[in-house]
Amino acid sequence: MSTPVVSVQAVPQDGPSWAALAARVEAAGYDALLTADHPGAVASPYVALAAAAAVTERLGLGSYVSQAGIREPLLLASDVATLDVLSGGRARLGMGAGHTPAEWAMLGKERPDVAGRVRHFVAVAETCRALLAGETVTLDGPEIRAHRARLTAPLPIQQPVPFTFGGGNSTLLRWAGRHADVVALSGLGRTLSDGHSHEARWNGEDIDKQVAIIEQGASGRATAPVREALVQIVEVTDDAESAAHRLAQLYDTTAANVLESPYAWVGTVQEIATAIATHERRWGITRYVVRERHLDGADRVFAHLSRGR
Repeated sequence: MSTPVVSVQAVPQDGPSWAALAARVEAAGYDALLTADHPGAVASPYVALAAAAAVTERLGLGSYVSQAGIREPLLLASDVATLDVLSGGRARLGMGAGHTPAEWAMLGKERPDVAGRVRHFVAVAETCRALLAGETVTLDGPEIRAHRARLTAPLPIQQPVPFTFGGGNSTLLRWAGRHADVVALSGLGRTLSDGHSHEARWNGEDIDKQVAIIEQGASGRATAPVREALVQIVEVTDDAESAAHRLAQLYDTTAANVLESPYAWVGTVQEIATAIATHERRWGITRYVVRERHLDGADRVFAHLSRGR
């Protein structure tokens, strides 16, 4: 088993605690500090990440993930390039197709259907990546319009800027297999009626299918994208079975799925490490993102995994 790469997703609340968190995450040896991108509901990711860059030296920094449905490619590319320069080459570009209806509505737009969101994501992602690579882009819709768009300054230090796709749509997983550096699996299924929550999609057979689609897309590539999982719960406990049954009710899934999936770390530190090894063998998952509210438990698991390096 290779030692997995682990990053932290967090939402800043104020300056001092955000700076302290960035310093803590870097000192512990995590790979990156990542922020959500939900305009109107959380802090602006690139402002927050620039602040984190100022108090760290090694830590990767990126959105997890930027909402392609409402982000203009030139402005997004400019934010990423600026972050890369200010951080000395530590920016990450993470993108997803978007799911929250309110984010379109607040901008006076209507959320497209699934096919429309897929088309728009591909157009935005390809345009943004072309701009970061120094290309000049002219497009005349229907998804994106641009006239000789280019980044004159600043240009990113990294070439290319590492690119993560986050999502579960089959068409986009295949596209990501061909184009992404990292494919992030979240275990999030259909968006529920509140527009924010999701069905849990933690069944191992579903993950098998998603991985197969990624591999189909990566056919012919010299290097397939790295696979990553978003850990939505960390519970270090001596009674994994009881915890799994309780969490299964919370996430509307089964206890077996809780214990099997890469989206929950449940059990003793050694049991979690064993499960992580199984995830690598079965699905090729070698990277994880944990959320800040579970950082204390994740610290224990990460310290255990790191001792194996």
